[in-house]
Amino acid sequence: MSTTAPSATRRAGVMLNKVPEVTIWFWVIKILCTTVGESFADYINETLGFGLLNTSVLFTVVFAVVLTVQMRLKRYVPFAYWLTVVVVSVTGTLYTDILTDHLGVPLWISTTVFSVVLAVVFGIWWARERTLSIHSIVTTPREAFYWLAVLVTFALGTATGDWTLELTGWGPGTSVLLPLGLIAIVTALWRYGANPVLAFWIAYILTRPLGANIGDFLGSPKSEQGLGLGTLVTSVLFLGAILATVVFLTVSRADVIQGADDGATGPASRRRAADQPVRPGREHHALAALGVVAAATVALLVWANSQPHTNALAAEEGAPPACAGSSKPLTAAQAQQRATARFPTATLAGYRTIVTDTEKLVAAGDQAGAQKRITDLETAWDHDQSKLQPRDCLAWTYVDQEIDPVLSSIRSAHPSTATEDAAMKALLATISSGSAGVASNGS
Repeated sequence: MSTTAPSATRRAGVMLNKVPEVTIWFWVIKILCTTVGESFADYINETLGFGLLNTSVLFTVVFAVVLTVQMRLKRYVPFAYWLTVVVVSVTGTLYTDILTDHLGVPLWISTTVFSVVLAVVFGIWWARERTLSIHSIVTTPREAFYWLAVLVTFALGTATGDWTLELTGWGPGTSVLLPLGLIAIVTALWRYGANPVLAFWIAYILTRPLGANIGDFLGSPKSEQGLGLGTLVTSVLFLGAILATVVFLTVSRADVIQGADDGATGPASRRRAADQPVRPGREHHALAALGVVAAATVALLVWANSQPHTNALAAEEGAPPACAGSSKPLTAAQAQQRATARFPTATLAGYRTIVTDTEKLVAAGDQAGAQKRITDLETAWDHDQSKLQPRDCLAWTYVDQEIDPVLSSIRSAHPSTATEDAAMKALLATISSGSAGVASNGS
């Protein structure tokens, strides 16, 4: 340790640096953690049927436990650190989802609030420690500020990314390009001479929507322009990649900051060059360039929002896209009449067969068979969207909303036969015509 450390740092108890060096491995594993966090949360929340609030409580408890373990360590331990990043990525995302999905807070408000909160965190951190560099995380107060900032950046990244999807209507593949392009620009400006701490935190925020969009692209069904791997397969693949990377870093120590002391006042020879501008004069030019990029990004989003599009965020979260020119949802009777009159008879008959088969499996106590059979309905419905929705968007939306509770009730970790039966009967009533139970018009 340096003998020049200030008394405040000495009183707090100087440790070895608690965070990894910012190498290519840092960004690779950060994006992996963000992707698996998004996919795994969706798997627990939607596929297993835990629900948003229960999943949020679960991960808040897990976050408290892993953060306690991480804070008690005296040095950087790859497994503990990156486990904390995975959990905090899920937790921050869920907090934004609660505001949006449960409390109905508009995304632009969430984005504004989290931006202000992050600015306040950075302001207090700077006022107390006089540095925001991650190469200075050598005391408990600095580490506390660091993890608080990381939590807020994930919440902000979630709100900003979702707001972008809401504004643009971009699909999973296209939505990857914006954060990826912005990260590339920030990296280039950092190499040119941008303030390294500012560049780091901007890139850190942008990796959240990038990782989440990659997860959506891999997990979304092909009918929604994804690769159709599903949330579970995506989570397992990325967890494996994270584990392999963490094992490599643990053995190689390739991301350990060597000779770190208090980071702010230690000898220049023992501080990483990544925290030092290439040329002080270039920092102002790079800052101006960042302002231009920000203005251009806003202009792009405004233009994309002005183009005709559906709400990609709603589709991503399982909600149907809004129907052009509609303001009032259909009643049950109207939906049944329009669906059976305007959707092909054979298509509806196929859906009814799947649901009826699932009812029999549920009645027989074969929950695994029911889950497998009802997946056929999800696959067929997604495949037929392009031909059914243009025939009657409102009727398609109504049926889509009735399919969701069928899927969630049958896939629930604690299924209720009564709930499953009620959901399937409601769906059958909509896609069957009258007492005969067959559609009247297949045109």
